[in-house]
Amino acid sequence: MRAFLTAIVMWIMALPAFAQDLSGLARVDMTASTITDGWFGGTDLTLALTQGVPFRVFVLDQPARLVVDFREVDFAGVTSQALLGDAGRMSGVRFGTFKPGWSRLVADLAEPMLPVEIGMPVDANTGRARLEIALESVTPDAFAARAGAPVDPAWGVEAAAPPPVVDDDSFVVVIDPGHGGVDPGAVRDSTTEKELMLGIALSLRDALRRAGGVDVVLTRDRDVFVSLTGRVALAHHVGADAFVSLHADSLSSGQARGATVYTLSDEASDAASAQLAAQHDRSDIIAGLDLTGTDDQVAAVLMDLARLETMPRTHNLATALIDSMSVSGGPMNRRPRREASFSVLKSADIPSVLVEVGFLSDERDLANLRDPIWRAVMVEALATGILQWRDADLARQPLVRQ
Repeated sequence: MRAFLTAIVMWIMALPAFAQDLSGLARVDMTASTITDGWFGGTDLTLALTQGVPFRVFVLDQPARLVVDFREVDFAGVTSQALLGDAGRMSGVRFGTFKPGWSRLVADLAEPMLPVEIGMPVDANTGRARLEIALESVTPDAFAARAGAPVDPAWGVEAAAPPPVVDDDSFVVVIDPGHGGVDPGAVRDSTTEKELMLGIALSLRDALRRAGGVDVVLTRDRDVFVSLTGRVALAHHVGADAFVSLHADSLSSGQARGATVYTLSDEASDAASAQLAAQHDRSDIIAGLDLTGTDDQVAAVLMDLARLETMPRTHNLATALIDSMSVSGGPMNRRPRREASFSVLKSADIPSVLVEVGFLSDERDLANLRDPIWRAVMVEALATGILQWRDADLARQPLVRQ
């Protein structure tokens, strides 16, 4: 068994002199926060905070990452580019909400480095604090021996809120807004995929509820990270009749544009679909989850062959959504129906589709996604497609049983 890097937990006690300052969320002071490389190897990370907070630090391997959990920190106004500066031993840094009440910072390490000094001194007069982590370069073997998440049975990454109780006889749709929290998804200027998809998911939930006869469950209803396995597990927990994952990705190559609906296949229908599936399956890595020891890096325990009954139902769901979005004016991708090995679609018994509402890498799609009127039309089209599929699927059930 691997030796775990000891989790560092610091509980900062409130002093009367600054008790009022501790009433709010700790905020990051970007002007005093830095990541700098040392002259002779190693890197120093300094995060200036308006107040001390509990935190823990550990490292993960494959790929090498430094992970810092806080309870809780507001990263508003902080950018990855400004924080990284000219540091070269960290190739990327992400931060945000990880689960309710907790924030996370994940730094990609360009070379193996381990923390040798960790502290959070607090100014007794102002209450301001500084998280200080000094890392030193080590061999890959030394890093691997110390890598691993802290053992904490209470620490899980599932749904953003306890799953609701649904009627056993009701029609249940799970809407999955992609990404969230520490994983922003695609980003164009100030527009993030996680925010756009959450807004569309909330509107879609409301539209389906207005139609009646539908129980709608969201995998997340706020800006919080939910693991890929957590999303699928929630759908199973509530007995979902359909699972619809919403995305608006960015592709560096090709001319991806227009709404596209994906169903599961071990073989991608084209190179762009394969690239998208690979990007999506990195979500758990991006958020700093420890995936070592699994046969597949994502949702291995839930991977299974789709049941013979589920496959045609899934294809019908994809067709209904494409037809409805096309009637609404789309715009649709020139090949709106595609296949790829997306981990969130690997439920064996739940018809599951992934909808790329558009691509942030395309200027036309970007303008549409930013337009509230266009988003409202697309939401109604998605709701109509789901409802039409539900009615047709229920009508076919007696025939399937025969």
